[in-house]
Amino acid sequence: MKYKTRRRLALLILLVGLPVYVVVATTLVGLLERPGMLVELAIYVGLGVLWALPLKRVFKGIGQYDPDADRDE
Repeated sequence: MKYKTRRRLALLILLVGLPVYVVVATTLVGLLERPGMLVELAIYVGLGVLWALPLKRVFKGIGQYDPDADRDE
């Protein structure tokens, strides 16, 4: 995947996908009977890490120099 495509996809994921994921996660946890505070914290931490694992490849190297750009410019 080209750098420019990954960068746009990462932006879309952060601006649209992540807020949707947060709403879905809090709704699902809200459907459970209220667990203990530490259990609830563990669920949110687990869900917070879980969203990033499949998207790791998209975000890798986004903050670096564009390798597809010409070096002369």
